[in-house]
Amino acid sequence: MKKMVKKFLRQAGVDVIRITPRNSDPARLQMLLKYHGIDLILDIGANVGQYALSLREHGYHGRIVSFEPLSSAYAELARRCVGDFGWEIAPRMAIGREQGLIEINIAGNSYSSSVLTMLDAHLDAAPRSQYIGKEAVPMATLDSVVPTFRKDAEAMFLKIDTQGYESAVLDGASMILERDTVGLQLELSLLPLYAGQASYLDLIQRLRELNFSLHAVLPGFTDPHTGRLLQMDGIFFRS
Repeated sequence: MKKMVKKFLRQAGVDVIRITPRNSDPARLQMLLKYHGIDLILDIGANVGQYALSLREHGYHGRIVSFEPLSSAYAELARRCVGDFGWEIAPRMAIGREQGLIEINIAGNSYSSSVLTMLDAHLDAAPRSQYIGKEAVPMATLDSVVPTFRKDAEAMFLKIDTQGYESAVLDGASMILERDTVGLQLELSLLPLYAGQASYLDLIQRLRELNFSLHAVLPGFTDPHTGRLLQMDGIFFRS
């Protein structure tokens, strides 16, 4: 009977499986965070809180500090964290390589917004991500803001999802990468999607030189027309 039900569901495009770290990316991430004793996650490029909510759903109970520059996304992010006393929202800002003011391109789907110019490869795969405006926001470096939020955390993890701007975020985090950071989750593009972004190979090599090893890869943005994987997240921990 069970086999018949599963066969029927598969024919309808639905599969029912037991969630384990072998077949679930969120479960795999949760196991890695637990194994390395992570008690503080800095959510860089939080958008409306999807990442933090997934962490909570899959069993992470430590502190989260989310950073989001866009005013519309920030308002929704602040609403979603209400009642979760371990989830803090930093003042609205972009994170990059220097202090100052920067202009962000606002994407039609919000989460594809970036400091960088979007390339045709991205637009072809996701036409609704086309830029619809710009917004000037304050920018700070992680090195300058982390002391405010770290408090008594013993094992800090950085999640960086800044749509091609990841290299600039790392440029402004040299001190905390050398001494405070246990692990990172970094968005990696398999082909250029934003003008001037670092390649996935360059980012992996950069982290390798900082003594971080790649522990897992989580598939992400896929071209719906070809099935080609365009972006993935790399999970790194200090060697």
